[in-house]
Order: sequence, then structure tokens, then C-alpha cells
Amino acid sequence: MRPRIATLDFARGIAIFGILLLNISSFGLPKAAYLNPAYAGLPSLTDAWTWAVLDVLAQGKFLMMFAMLFGAGLQLLLPRGKAWIQSRLSLLLMCGAIHAIFFWDGDILLSYGLIGLVFWRLVRDAKSSQTLWRTGVLLYLAGVGILLLLGLISSPKPDGFWLPGYAELQYEQFWRLKGGMEAINNRLDMLSSSLISVAVQYGWELGGAMLIGASLMRSGWLKGQFASRHYLQVAVIVLPLSLLIQIPAIIFQWQDAWDYRWSGFYLQAPREIGALLQAVAYLALCYGLWPWLMKQRWVAGISQVGRMALSNYLLQTMVCTFFFNHLGFYQHFNRLQLISLVPAVWLINLSVTLLWLRYFRQGPMEWLWRQLTAKASGVAEDAAK
Repeated sequence: MRPRIATLDFARGIAIFGILLLNISSFGLPKAAYLNPAYAGLPSLTDAWTWAVLDVLAQGKFLMMFAMLFGAGLQLLLPRGKAWIQSRLSLLLMCGAIHAIFFWDGDILLSYGLIGLVFWRLVRDAKSSQTLWRTGVLLYLAGVGILLLLGLISSPKPDGFWLPGYAELQYEQFWRLKGGMEAINNRLDMLSSSLISVAVQYGWELGGAMLIGASLMRSGWLKGQFASRHYLQVAVIVLPLSLLIQIPAIIFQWQDAWDYRWSGFYLQAPREIGALLQAVAYLALCYGLWPWLMKQRWVAGISQVGRMALSNYLLQTMVCTFFFNHLGFYQHFNRLQLISLVPAVWLINLSVTLLWLRYFRQGPMEWLWRQLTAKASGVAEDAAK
């Protein structure tokens, strides 16, 4: 097994924790609430401010951060060969499909596996890190452009995904709490819509972010081969730029009462651009502050969470679906109250991770993923190290 990059594990752990800040609303509120705080009428001031702060600091940022780290992982996997990589990504796709159909409709694993299968060859065939960077940026901007085009051709009248009626909200609560085939059928419907979105628009952004991450790994940037001062300079420049792009759009959404066409399409574009920039800034902070961070005891814990990223992502689903769906706390909390529950889930992630890694070298899902990859690829595990 190759030596681990400690900063990479820490960044991956931060991404896993950060993703939950947004996912918690998908677990505890209707699906429309994820992007539209006015899904059931104008939100309270507390709800609106919570949405705004999360939109600035978290919405899309940790997903793009994780996508770049995923692309960096593809770069590291290249020496293992085509069979290993394709088997590994195919198994991730299958895991994502099971997760999305039987457990939670907000799955990202299927999309990562699918886009990874399409784009890993670009990582392999790129002549330089600069080529990967340029291609990644162009693909990402193409996804943003398609988003704007969808806004132009869409109906100005919101659909049930953005502004559900009372009956739709009641039905969603019913199938989430009931579970069974009713829930599976609805998750299948949502999965088909998600796959269309990935194929038409989001996949371009996801693939672009992966290529950018692969570029940063190939250049040595994500291996920590640059001076701390360089990383901090990147963060100081890129983070304010990201905020400058996003904050006016957030203010306009609020003032426009989250109009469907503007908030659902046009004003998503500044957020998407800002999300990529901010993800780079967050990574730069992880690496720039690493000489100080590595001395902090809590950092070691988050790094361990990053080592078990897949297991911890699925553990968050198990904990949250049990709490909100099986115990019946779905739609019992507002957005701010949901955020207050997040540290408890983080603590479960951290506790399970530290206990598991005390006895085992890999997380349970990481171990299974590796074993199945070896069998599916026909490549002996020792030869893949």
C-alpha cells in the first residue's frame, strides 16, 4: 500500500464533514428546501440567514473540494493500470446505485463513479498538468454555460421540485417515513432525474473539477511540494474573489424572493464559479496552515476520518436516515436547528473511525472496495500496491 499523504487525508476529512452541512437539510427537510429556502412560502429571518451563510461558506464548496480530491486520487491510481481503475470505478458506481435506491436519494457516489469512468482516460492521456488544468477549467465553464442555457429555455413557472404544493409535501413526508417499496419507487424517480442532470449539465462541472484535482496532484501542489507561503497567498487571493462573485448573487436572490428562473438558474452560475474557487482556497488553507495544523491533536482525528471517507459518508446516511425517517424526526427542525445537529453526527463519525482504525488498517468499506476491485480486475492486490 502506498504511503499516505497526511494533508490529503485531512482535506478529505474536512470535505466529508463539510458536505454534511448541506446534506443535513436533505435528510431533515423536503428535497425542494436544498436550494430554495422559500419552498413553502417566504422563510423566517433565521431560516433565510442560515441559508445565506451556508450558501456563502458551504453550498457546493465541499462537493467541489471532494471532486478535486477524487480526481487527485485518479492521478495516483494510474500506475495500477486500466483494469484496476475501471473495476474500482465500476464498483463505486454500483455502490452508489444501491445507496441511491435503497437508502438515500441524495447520493453522490454513483455520479462520481460514472463521471470517473468517462474522464479517467483524460487524466491518463494528458501530456502535462497544464493540459489537465486547461481542460478541466474549460469543461467546468461549459457546465456553467449549460446551466445558463437551461435557464433561457426553461419555463418561468416553477415545477414541483422548486415550489412543491401542499399535497406534494405531504406525500414526500409520507413515503420518507413509511419506507418500503413506496420510498424505493420515489428514489428511483429521483435517481433518473439526477442522472439526466449529470448527463446534461452537472457532469461537465464534476468532470472538470476532477481534472483540475488531477492536475494539482500531478504538479505536486496536492502533494504539498510548494512552500506554505505559496498556499497562503493562493488562499488570500482566491477566497475574497470567490466571495466577491457570490455575495451579490445571494443578496439578489433574497431580494427577489427566490424567483425560480433567477435563483434556480441564472444566479446559480456565480455560486458554481465561486464554489470551485472557494474549494481551491480551502485546499490552499489546509496545505498552507499544515505546519501549524499538524501539531494539533484534533487534526489527527479528522485525518483519520479522511482515511475512511467512503465508510464515513455512508455512516452519515445510516445515522441521519435512522434519526429522521425511522425515528420520525423528518420536518421537525428548521434549518438552523438542523445545523446544530451536525456536530453530533461528526462526533459519531470520529468515534467510529478512531475505534475502527485502532484494530484495522482500513475502513470496512475501503477494505471491501479494495478486495472486490482486486477480484474484478484480475490484478493481484500485491501487484496493485
